[in-house]
Parts: sequence; C-alpha cells; structure tokens
Amino acid sequence: MANLWQKLMSLPLLRSEASDEPFGGSTGATSPDLDPATLSHLERLTGRACRRLIYRTALTHRSVLHDHQAEDDRPESNQRLEFLGDAVLDLLISEHLFKLYPASDEGHLSSNRAKIVNRKSLAAFARELQLGDHLIIGESANKQKIRTNDSALADAFEALIGAIYLDQGLAGAERFIMNHVISKVDLHMIVEAEFNHKSRLIEYTQSLQLSPPLYTVIAEEGAEHEKSFTVEVSCNGIPLGKGTAPRKKDAEQLAAREAMKRLDAQELAL
Repeated sequence: MANLWQKLMSLPLLRSEASDEPFGGSTGATSPDLDPATLSHLERLTGRACRRLIYRTALTHRSVLHDHQAEDDRPESNQRLEFLGDAVLDLLISEHLFKLYPASDEGHLSSNRAKIVNRKSLAAFARELQLGDHLIIGESANKQKIRTNDSALADAFEALIGAIYLDQGLAGAERFIMNHVISKVDLHMIVEAEFNHKSRLIEYTQSLQLSPPLYTVIAEEGAEHEKSFTVEVSCNGIPLGKGTAPRKKDAEQLAAREAMKRLDAQELAL
C-alpha cells in the first residue's frame, strides 16, 4: 500500500466535476486538430465533450517525440497522464474492493486489486475500447506493432483515465471506471480464484491428517520489472504440482491447482 500512498500524495487537489478550469499548463487548451473520428469515439466513451488538449495527449505515444527534434515543436507524450491515471485507477478500484469485501484484510484486497489492475488486463480493456486504432504514433515507428502492444495499450488506457480525471474530476473518472472496468470483470470469481485452489488443497491434506502443503520457490527468472516465479507445492516430501507466474501468490495458486487436478484424477496418492 506504500506505493499507492506515494501516488496519491502526488495528485493535484480535486476539482469540482462541473469546473471548466484547466489544471494548469497546456492541458487546458483546446485541441482542434484531434481527428474527428477519434474525437467522436472519445466522446462516446466518456459521455462528455473531449476537445481539451489532454485527450490528444492521452493518446500520444512516446514515439512521436522522436519525430520532433525542435524543443518548441515537441508534443507531450501520454507518460505523465499514464502516471496520474494509474494512481486514480488504483484509488477507485481500492475503494470499490474495500466497500465490497469488508471482511478482507489488506493482503487480500491488494492481491485482488492486482488481478484487475495489471498490464494484461488493462491492455484487454483498451482493446475492447479500440484505443489502439486511435493512438497517435510517430511516423518512423512501427505503427501496427505499437497499436497491438500490451504496454502501449495499457499506458493509453491509464492516460485516458488521467485525462478524464483532470477534465471531469474524480466523479467523472469513477463513472468511466465503473462502465469500462468494474462492469467488465467478475469480482466474485476473482476472489474465489484467489483462495479456492489453495483452500481445497489444505482441506484435502487435513482430511488425511497430513502436514500442511509446503510452497517453495524453485526458480526465479527475468529482469526486476518482468520477474517470473516458479513455485512447487509438496506435502510430506512428495511433490504435488508446479506453477509459474509474475507473482509468487499467483504461482502458488497455479501449483495448488495442478496438485488438485492430479489428486482428483488419482495420479497421486498421499
């Protein structure tokens, strides 16, 4: 939660949803050169007029900067808005989970939030909204590759949330997130998936009066921001299953799922 708090501390003061005041800088300017099809698409998604420059900025991939050498001619990419949108999204998803699951502790809430707010899921939300078709990409870049890239799509989705927050306030961002995130995921299924496999395995070993399952990280690969963990679960020294995922908890769940599949199929005996 420390990272979330740091992000929240960096947010500007909330403005009234009805306020037309820009938050400063060029973000308050209008954007008459935004493609009409893109403008129409954004206004359908947000339910409001999207003529401010921040909406163009939200869709501007960093590759555009390479085509503008002159400092005064260089547009702003969506990276700053992505940072802001990431914090707003974390806040609103956290609040929703906090209210929805009053009995869950911090660890469970954080884990469930991570299943909703991650590169893969955000890219999927962006694809559903067809944001890739409207990205503004540098002439020298591989446009098709960027339009389908998970990282570029996830950044654009968060940047759009940042733009909506600056333009419409927190209430506007919440509306967007409720319509295009919360309504698209089955939160109860996510919560069940978090505990079901490990819980089933614990119940199974308890029914046989055996020691609790032991989870061991047997491999750790990748750079710091792209780590992959392989976890093995065992009981009484007998390997039961393995799982690989970017998070240790997810790898444990996958290992427990494999173990239960093998035990259910009677491939193993304890």
